Amino acid sequence: MDERTSEILTRFKKSWATTKDFYDRLIADYPGWNKLIPLRTFIEALEEKGKDNYFRLGTSVDRLIISRSVDHGLRVDQKYILIETISSNDFEVTLRDGEKTYRQYRISELRDERLDTLLKTLQHTLVD
Repeated sequence: MDERTSEILTRFKKSWATTKDFYDRLIADYPGWNKLIPLRTFIEALEEKGKDNYFRLGTSVDRLIISRSVDHGLRVDQKYILIETISSNDFEVTLRDGEKTYRQYRISELRDERLDTLLKTLQHTLVD
């Protein structure tokens, strides 16, 4: 494995650890945020499938951002998936590129074929 690939994987994995820790603290410290438990479980399931080698995670409290960005933060032209937790069984999932929305779904659980398809689509974009 070359040095660049190794650095990208390190950054991706660090983002997963940071995101899981953030959600763990939020859920533990603020009972009203239990609605994030399915999202936290989803992150764990993706990690078990090795998806931490393909994506960077980020948060905006109840929103999970999944991207192929090497760096923290997104440029306007970078594609990403945004999962917004409405409640423990209500999620809005969007594939975006800056302000442009490609696909958007309202789903009741995160094990949804449409979300899997969005992840596959994003995984086939270049890491940048």
